[in-house]
Amino acid sequence: MEYTTGVKFSISAVLAGLTAVWGWFAWLVLVWIFCMLLDWITGTMAACKQGRWRSAKARHGIWGKFGSLVVVIAAGLLDFGVSIMVEQLDALPFTYTVALSPVVIAWYILTEIGSILENAGEMGAKLPGFLTRWIAVLKKKVDET
Repeated sequence: MEYTTGVKFSISAVLAGLTAVWGWFAWLVLVWIFCMLLDWITGTMAACKQGRWRSAKARHGIWGKFGSLVVVIAAGLLDFGVSIMVEQLDALPFTYTVALSPVVIAWYILTEIGSILENAGEMGAKLPGFLTRWIAVLKKKVDET
């Protein structure tokens, strides 16, 4: 029981720390990370079910996930740089914290959810047409943003 309490405490402390530092943005990042994990798990399950799991393809997928992490970090660095520049221009009537990073992460979340739905379909789940259309519309709106 003591181990479980320690794990719960550790998770709570990490989530509280992220929220204190990043606010709502931390939750967006956590949703994205969860979606990446779920996509990887469902993709592996779908490939195993169809007998086409290959380590080379799995590695390719992991490299893609790592690449998306690099893109999000780059967007975060750009947001940070812009916020410093805006802060130095005292004449502007607004402050800047983040703008680009949430849009990039939202795009990745929608991409991951689309892939998760695709994997579920390959595992035999019936997919509601409205859900796949809704994800496509949302992704298009993020692209336009």
